Amino acid sequence: MAMPQTNSTPQGDAPPHDSAVSVRNVSKTYGTVEALKDLSLEFPRGQLTSLLGPSGCGKTTLLKIIAGLLEPNSGEIEVDGEAVNGPGPDRAFVFQDFALLPWASVMRNVAFGLELRGVARTEREEIAAKYINDVGLSGFEKSFPHELSGGMRQRVGLARALSVDADVLLIDEPFSAVDEQTRRKFQEDLLALVANENKTFIFVTHSIEEAVYVSDQIAILLPRPSRVSDIIRPIGLREKDSRSIRRDPEYLDIVDQIWDSLRNYVE
Repeated sequence: MAMPQTNSTPQGDAPPHDSAVSVRNVSKTYGTVEALKDLSLEFPRGQLTSLLGPSGCGKTTLLKIIAGLLEPNSGEIEVDGEAVNGPGPDRAFVFQDFALLPWASVMRNVAFGLELRGVARTEREEIAAKYINDVGLSGFEKSFPHELSGGMRQRVGLARALSVDADVLLIDEPFSAVDEQTRRKFQEDLLALVANENKTFIFVTHSIEEAVYVSDQIAILLPRPSRVSDIIRPIGLREKDSRSIRRDPEYLDIVDQIWDSLRNYVE
């Protein structure tokens, strides 16, 4: 069997691309629990990096530290060479639980970040309308969150993050609460967004198959102590049509390779 076309590098080695986000020797503890310990990782500009690993390996903690929502105990984060000391307009967060305004329409939810920045109503609604269309919600602009399915609410959250035109999108398990059919459609849409938006995506998932399908780079995190054990870049798959990736032998080989590295950490 031919080996899959991947690049695999140990923790801390820089990828062969310009980095939009740099994580250097970051540690985070909660009481006596070490969520992250001396973790270093580079996120290539304009690509999607998945953080993949078992529960408790610090994926969401790392995402929130990059977002500036949590402060590390030590280490540093840089976005475009600037130190992260809190939330900023260069990053946008898509929460797992949607975090929508229940009293606001789809249009206002998507435009809300622009409203906070003081963008005029006509301009912000034009921008919001573009991203509402891009995520497949045209016709639902006047709907409220309680009138939408879980998958549609997640699309609203993604459109809101895109509308503020942040350079880095931080996405925390966005498809975990939807059915398999909707999840697959989301994954295809995400690939299109990565190709068209020229942004850096950092994506947390528990799904090996999902990570291999959508990622330019996969950082495998392991617990006890939390660390980056491997970085995999499925080079050949990124050249495939999105509908043919799952049938490609390389896709199956990489899924098996990652599972072999994780199986002993699944409880």
